[in-house]
Amino acid sequence: MEQARMASASAPAERRRSERSTPVERSQRETLTQVQVLRALAASSVALRHAQHDAATLELQAGRTFQSWNPIPWSAGVDIFFVISGLIMVHTSRQLFAKPGGARLFISRRIARIVPLYWALTSLYIAVAVAAPNLLNQSYVDFRFVVESYLFVPASRPDGVVQPVYELGWTLNYEMLFYVLFTATIVLPMRWAVTVLLTILVGMVLLGALAAPLPEPWGFWTNPIILEFAFGAMIGVMCASGLRPSGPIRACVAATGLGALMLAAAFPDISAGFGRSVVYGIPASLIVWSAALAPPGKLRHDSLAARWAAGVGDASYALYLMHPFVIRAMRILFWRTGLIFVLGPWAFIGSALAITLGVAFIIHRLFEKPLTRYARRLLGVGHGTGRQLGSLPLPAYPKTD
Repeated sequence: MEQARMASASAPAERRRSERSTPVERSQRETLTQVQVLRALAASSVALRHAQHDAATLELQAGRTFQSWNPIPWSAGVDIFFVISGLIMVHTSRQLFAKPGGARLFISRRIARIVPLYWALTSLYIAVAVAAPNLLNQSYVDFRFVVESYLFVPASRPDGVVQPVYELGWTLNYEMLFYVLFTATIVLPMRWAVTVLLTILVGMVLLGALAAPLPEPWGFWTNPIILEFAFGAMIGVMCASGLRPSGPIRACVAATGLGALMLAAAFPDISAGFGRSVVYGIPASLIVWSAALAPPGKLRHDSLAARWAAGVGDASYALYLMHPFVIRAMRILFWRTGLIFVLGPWAFIGSALAITLGVAFIIHRLFEKPLTRYARRLLGVGHGTGRQLGSLPLPAYPKTD
């Protein structure tokens, strides 16, 4: 009798544990732990590039020169993120393909994930542009331009550059395009959906090449860089198929990708147009392939460094959107206090990156996560539905990268 009562009492807790973490979800999280670590490395690489840029500005103001350290093109972290995005969309949506309501669930959760923090920081940027425009690289604020920026519609500034008010949002404009296309194809079975998606992306690039120059936003939407989403989607299909190459094979593929990026660093002018999707996109795909197809389940527990890197991956969306604010604030601090003369440029870079990481963790936990949960509830896609979709921090960097 007592055993029956204990079993009855423990059943709800067991059900809650089961609901919180299904076998599919556990497998997905384990499989993507390596990708989380890679995402952290990519985030840090682009942040390092921007910190070096501000260090060079400080040294120029101080009447000195700065020798940057670029063994690879740090901005290729953006391309790694685009490939990861294609992978994540396929891998975490496996239970949604050809399912009733799957398309609505997918797009609603993507909107809840990227819109709140981006809108908040766009609003902050506009406030700074109005109150202290001298603190920014550019401060063009026009009503129509602002509306298009909030709605992820690519638009040209007066100088002809196609970027939103908050410059980093150019990558989110590409992400939103990919979300819309993915939403339209997710009504099909997975392999059909990915085939149609790849056909559309390749067709758009061909159209852009044959009909160039196209007016905006079509010129922006047909840029060959969108092929990097296609590369990631193909990796997602491989991942879902259970393909797990051996460690030596994955190491060789990753080394090939890294070596190609090192060569690209020696020839930076070849990354324009089709060049970028080949010179950065293919090496990025090789690196992501190696990480995504690694055996799941062990990396997070292997070392403190791996756990920390996975945590940075969790906070990478906040890291990407926040880092220009933090690095610029640190640049002002180092100049006005004279620290740049005492400590030098690399102390500035190290401290700027460290504080950026700290701020990103705080924003991720105290602002981004609660706001995302609230947005999901507003859209009717809270944690009780579609738990198979994982979180996805997304990249956002100035197009000059």
